[in-house]
Amino acid sequence: MNPADAMQALPPPDMSLFNLFWHAHVVVKLVMVGLLGCSVWCWAIIVDKTLLFRRTKTEMDAFEEAFWSGRSLEELYRSFNDRPATNLGALFVAAMREWKRSFEGSGRQIQSLSQRIDKVLDVTIQREVERLESRLLFLASIGSAGPYVGLFGTVWGIMTSFTAIAASKNTSLAVVAPGIAEALFATAIGLFAAIPAVLAYNKLQSNVSKAQSRLEGFADEFSAILSRQIDERLSLAA
Repeated sequence: MNPADAMQALPPPDMSLFNLFWHAHVVVKLVMVGLLGCSVWCWAIIVDKTLLFRRTKTEMDAFEEAFWSGRSLEELYRSFNDRPATNLGALFVAAMREWKRSFEGSGRQIQSLSQRIDKVLDVTIQREVERLESRLLFLASIGSAGPYVGLFGTVWGIMTSFTAIAASKNTSLAVVAPGIAEALFATAIGLFAAIPAVLAYNKLQSNVSKAQSRLEGFADEFSAILSRQIDERLSLAA
């Protein structure tokens, strides 16, 4: 029987995704499993951060509405000091605590109070931004390294396939194609993990910048309000 006819008589190879993974080299399998695990973790971060920024925007809107409603600062401080404060509420509580400490006891140190409040606001902003940015570095890392990790799996798989082809001395497409497809599957998984990570990182980082701008804007406004009150008290004490 003609060898070509014998090859045509063989059933076509199973090229399903599961079969490509199952017959891949162990190193390529580890690469695929690692990338799939990173992809799952990326999506968990994406969902968690999306909900966090949505909740943060709602909390900021509610705080600004309460702050500019005409309620006294003492009343607002009592309402927000009784529960864990975040974003704008954290800025307000931190500044008011420094304000109240300066007027407690016998020594009323208000000469440098404005500078201390600005420092407290800056530190609180940095802490809030770090909280919003947490785990975003993982998305950036997967977005940049994922394709290269997948390419490593592809190169390793192709090397293994060529070694097997050389050993069998059979260069027909039916023999070459499955091994190369298994190797290229690693690159596909790398792109599958990297593309959503890059897009999500850019969007979430933009949300962080917007939130930081709102925090800094409120800090400047609130610092100006407290600074005017400090000047009034100093003028009355003079």
